[in-house]
Amino acid sequence: MSLTRPETASTVGKVTFSSASSTVPTVVLNDGNVIPQLGFGVWQVASEEAFATVATALEVGYRSIDTAAAYGNEAEVGRAIRESGVPRDEIFLTTKLWNSDQGYDSTLRAFDKSMGELGLEYLDLYLIHWPAAQADRFVDTFRAFQALKSQGRIRSIGVSNFTADHLQRVIAETGETPAVNQIELHPSLSQLKLRGFHAEHGIATEAWSPLGQGNELKNATVVEIAEQTGRTPAQVIIRWHLQLGNIVIPKSVTPSRIEENFDVFSFELTTDQMQRISGLDTANRIGPDPDEFTLGLV
Repeated sequence: MSLTRPETASTVGKVTFSSASSTVPTVVLNDGNVIPQLGFGVWQVASEEAFATVATALEVGYRSIDTAAAYGNEAEVGRAIRESGVPRDEIFLTTKLWNSDQGYDSTLRAFDKSMGELGLEYLDLYLIHWPAAQADRFVDTFRAFQALKSQGRIRSIGVSNFTADHLQRVIAETGETPAVNQIELHPSLSQLKLRGFHAEHGIATEAWSPLGQGNELKNATVVEIAEQTGRTPAQVIIRWHLQLGNIVIPKSVTPSRIEENFDVFSFELTTDQMQRISGLDTANRIGPDPDEFTLGLV
């Protein structure tokens, strides 16, 4: 499968995660670890639905699962992984540290709590959920991440919703570049400038709300390209992300859509189609501004 030039400095690798129904490309992170380029997110998946939803995703072939302490479903996600029958080393698991737990010692405690909820021995990727810069604790938080990584409890460490300024502080003050920055990214917010910063510094770009919480599926350009390719609008947008080089984590609780979102490796968008989708950028956010978001701070 050919991809257009990734906008991140990480590369699409040849290492693959085993899957019953497809081979998912992987992105090589700046620490040498690899993450499946297509994963499954569980934001806004209620705890009572999370076990069955993640179990379905794993059955379909997803091998990367993204959760967070703030989602309230780590226990169910962990149980689905443990009971899936898929070897642990074939699943890439991400969780995130919430704002109220930032700080060196509190991060260590929060990590232990998350791992207790998940019921697993190690984590593939740990992210600082938001910079919460007003508290000025994200550098100490990342230092705690480094300590956990040095102990072998986390394989890769990164951040979420960080701006270039936040990233520069982490790099300068800890001496380590985050492996991943997970950010809001969809056709209406393509984050070209931040993706360029990522490319310069070897940070992988991971997209949350990759379908714009469903808003992008109704866009006339996306619908037209879906008709041209014989695919659904969701498949077209996920394919756009993949060809940009983004890691993408669509979410659904509907089994048919979980399967549909995974069926994106047997077609490609043309250069013109890619450019038309990228041209939809209006810099419109759905979620909070990372510079202003302080929920959970005390």
